[in-house]
Amino acid sequence: MSKMRKFKVATQSSPNGDINITPLVDVVLVLLIIFMVVTPLLEKDIQVRVPDNTQETPPDEVPQDQLVVSLTKDGQISINTDKVTEAEYVDRLTKALNAKKKGDKLVFFTADDETNYAKLVGALDGARMAGAETLGMATEKIAAAPAQEAPAPAP
Repeated sequence: MSKMRKFKVATQSSPNGDINITPLVDVVLVLLIIFMVVTPLLEKDIQVRVPDNTQETPPDEVPQDQLVVSLTKDGQISINTDKVTEAEYVDRLTKALNAKKKGDKLVFFTADDETNYAKLVGALDGARMAGAETLGMATEKIAAAPAQEAPAPAP
């Protein structure tokens, strides 16, 4: 008789029905860290007061006592029509604001589209240091601001 080989097949263990939660915990912890880092950055905001109704047409005349600070693209600062240097800007604005009563210390700013952003922020900070209570940004040229005339064409 010939020898017969016997093969023994091992039985498989029952399937593992448990969920491996280690990757889930890793993802949740990474998301938690991201939100903990981003949340303090979201709390920094700038308070902006938007008027309820907008005026369609600008007034024809700007009051004489209105303060308008203009910045040109090369960084020149003007208070109404008077050009001032950066060194005397805060002093001149302080004198003008001290002449006004509390609650009327409003300063409007106009800036050329190509004005250096740091110069504009410096002018805003200077107005706040001078005692301005309210700062306004004018989107159109104001009559009290110096008008930049185009050079006459050569004949």
